Amino acid sequence: MPDLLPLPLIDSFGRLHNNLRISVTDRCNIRCVYCMPENVAFLPRRELLTFEEIERFVRAVVPLGINKLRLTGGEPLLRRDLPMLVEKLAGIPGIHDVGLTTNGMQLAAKAGDLWNAGLRRINVSLDTLDPVQFQQITRRPGLEQVLEGIHAARLAGFKPVKINAVAMKGITEDAVIPLARLSREHGLEPRFIEYMPLDAGNQWERDKVLFASDILEILASAFGPLVPAPDQDPRAPAQDYVYTDGNPGRVGIIASVSRPFCMSCNRVRITADGKLRNCLFAHDETDIRALIRDGANDEALRTAVQASVAAKRAGHEINTAQFIKPERLMHSIGG
Repeated sequence: MPDLLPLPLIDSFGRLHNNLRISVTDRCNIRCVYCMPENVAFLPRRELLTFEEIERFVRAVVPLGINKLRLTGGEPLLRRDLPMLVEKLAGIPGIHDVGLTTNGMQLAAKAGDLWNAGLRRINVSLDTLDPVQFQQITRRPGLEQVLEGIHAARLAGFKPVKINAVAMKGITEDAVIPLARLSREHGLEPRFIEYMPLDAGNQWERDKVLFASDILEILASAFGPLVPAPDQDPRAPAQDYVYTDGNPGRVGIIASVSRPFCMSCNRVRITADGKLRNCLFAHDETDIRALIRDGANDEALRTAVQASVAAKRAGHEINTAQFIKPERLMHSIGG
C-alpha cells in the first residue's frame, strides 16, 4: 500500500499555509528606529541554521504544501554566499517562488548573482528619498547605495522591484509622494506598511501610525484617486491599488493595524536561530534547530510544523487590550 501523503497545513480557523519566511541572519548594517536598537548583541554563528539545515527543513515541509519562500533578516545580504542558498532552495521540487527582502545597501554588487541563482522576486526597504531623513530613520548614511541597488536589480531582470516603506505619522508623510513618483517613473511598485509595534525603544503608539486611509489621501492629492486593483491576491498581505489617470503603476498598502488581514494569513516563519513561529507576533516558538541537530527525521519535523500551525491564534490582537508585544524585535524575528 503506498504511503499516505502528509496533510496540508490548515489551522483551526481553516487557513491554508503555503508560504515560509526564512530569516538567514539577525545581523544588519543599518539601525532603523522601528526595528532594532543602536547597540545589540548578535547571535554567534554556531547558533544560526546552516544552509544545509535550511535546505533540509524546506525539503521536509514541501510535502505539507509549502511552495513559496522568502529570505529575510536582519539583512540577508550580510549572510556570506547567499546566492548558493538561493540556488539550493530554488532547485527543490515543489518550490515555485523564492523571494528576498533587503535594505539594498549591498544589492548593487549582488543583484546579478541572485538572479542567476534563481531568485525572481525582490523587495527593497526604503522609507524616504531624502538623505537627511534616511539617516535619521536608519541611523546610517547610504541612500545612494540603496538607489544603486534598486537600479542594479532592475538591470538584472527583477520586475517589478517592490519598495517597502514604513509609514509613520509625523515622520514619513512627506516621503509618500516622492516614493510613488519614483516608482511611477521607473516601473517600481511601492508598498506602504503601517508602522507596527515591534520597535526597539517601545515608542510605538497608535497615534504614530500613518493609516492606509491617510496614505491613499496623500497619493490622491498628487495623482488623483486610486482604486482597488481588479486582480487582488486574497491571501497577500498587501491590498493593491491602481491609478485612474492612465498610468499603469500599482501601489500596495499593508494595513496591519487599521485593516488586519489575519484571517487570510498563509505564512509561517523560521528565525535565523531555527525557531519556528506561526505569526510575526507569536509568543510561542518551536525549536526546529534542536530537532534537526538531535537527529529528528523529516516526519518529526513535519509533525512539529503541523502542531505549530494548529496552535495559531485567530490574530495578532494589536487593536485589543489583549495585545502583548513579542519579546523578540523585528530584526531577531525576521522581517
